[in-house]
Amino acid sequence: MKSLEYSINPLVTQIEKEPKDFTRKDIIDFIIRNDIRIVNFRYVASDGRLKTMNIPVTDRHYLDTFLSYGERVDGSSLFPYIGTGSSDLYVIPRFCTAYADPFAVTPTLGLLCSYFTKDGLPFEMAPEYTLHKAHKLFTDKTGYRFEAMGELEFYVTDKDTNQFNTASQKGYHESAPFSKFETFRTHAIQLMAKTGGMVKYGHSEVGNFSLDGKIYEQNEIEFLVNPVEQAADQLVMAKWILRTLAWQYGLDITFAPKITSGKAGSGLHFHTRIMKGDRSVMLEGGMLSDAARTVIAGYMKCATALTAFGNTIPTSYFRLVPNQEAPTNVCWGDHNRSVLVRVPLGWSGHGDMILQVNPLECGSSENPGSQNAIDKQTVEFRSADGSADIYYVLAGLVVAARTGFEMPDALQTAARTYVDRNIHDYQDSLNTLEQLPASCHESALVLAQQRKLFEAHNVFTPELIDGTINALNAYADKDIRREIQENPGLMMALVRKYYYCG
Repeated sequence: MKSLEYSINPLVTQIEKEPKDFTRKDIIDFIIRNDIRIVNFRYVASDGRLKTMNIPVTDRHYLDTFLSYGERVDGSSLFPYIGTGSSDLYVIPRFCTAYADPFAVTPTLGLLCSYFTKDGLPFEMAPEYTLHKAHKLFTDKTGYRFEAMGELEFYVTDKDTNQFNTASQKGYHESAPFSKFETFRTHAIQLMAKTGGMVKYGHSEVGNFSLDGKIYEQNEIEFLVNPVEQAADQLVMAKWILRTLAWQYGLDITFAPKITSGKAGSGLHFHTRIMKGDRSVMLEGGMLSDAARTVIAGYMKCATALTAFGNTIPTSYFRLVPNQEAPTNVCWGDHNRSVLVRVPLGWSGHGDMILQVNPLECGSSENPGSQNAIDKQTVEFRSADGSADIYYVLAGLVVAARTGFEMPDALQTAARTYVDRNIHDYQDSLNTLEQLPASCHESALVLAQQRKLFEAHNVFTPELIDGTINALNAYADKDIRREIQENPGLMMALVRKYYYCG
């Protein structure tokens, strides 16, 4: 109970429960106790952004009714693959996602919702339900749970005052005043935490430059590892908070994968791990386990098709070029930022670093080989960017992980695709590795080729796969890299067009 008392989330401290244990009665009691007069239902549409329905709290009966039965929405306006003839959907609130709206003038509570059909069944193509199906099947087939967290990169823009400017592309972990938006970033982190986000840390990133009287500064906010459905909810909430707060500050913000040539692009890296009960199975004897390597093999098999969900606009493929700390080939390695899947530095060593710098802590710190240290180990999938359909790309990663366990040659695949060097410095290595798609057109082709992996057990419906392929093909970017070489202005035109992606 004492850990709940120190929570920054007002619902946790007042209800005295973790969000996963919230009930309808808990939500009603909180609303009445805090004189909340607006409830916002929020739900993700096909463009990946949160949509909102404002519901007034006029009396106790109406409050109980809409929290019990949800409301109706026009599904054909939210998802292009629903016909207008039978487009009505229900949106049903998930009480575990409740949060006090930090921006509302009138006291307001928000809830994320799930979609249901006219027959009272989950809407099979809904983003959150697709992820739920993928995770349930993964657990049923393997006995493991899948957890994830995102590294959310973005650029913040304001007028350039020419004071305390940092050299271009040298912004990594700068401090104020050389980092211009530290106050904005820490404010955003506080709001994310208050609304249920499990934030690990935030910092300025490598990318920074000045252009046309404006300063562009790249930032990153990273989350703690959580059950994969919760990880997705936190990311869509984080993007909403960042945009709304930037609007209030008079700043501009973009999650676009690439906003100018020669400067760092913004990715949306996903760290993943698999759990057995409450224990990680990523390490075995201090080394990456066979189970972890099996998951990586699944990522290798499905990597090219996963771009259909993780890299959804033409400018996504301006980022996936050599020597930009973005992957171009299907491979993995330890601590290697040129690969698609990176095994980041863990805490499985035997040196007690905390005691070396804090000798008075002798006897009070955890053994570095403890389960808590072992649980920190993840593997990082690095191709996705801010245009990603967050629920769908995470569902795709879960499908890929399950596929690994279905591959008889999984460990051999992992061994074959492992690299221990910067692949861009070794042409021989590059020639042996599969390449990621270079356009939405190529991404659509590989998804069509591998669609059966995603459609198995109806995790991704055929209609959803068709809709994704059609959306990618609609960009008509088959020859985009040649076209921007012949017409350099085309790149910036596309950047402006998709600046507010995702």
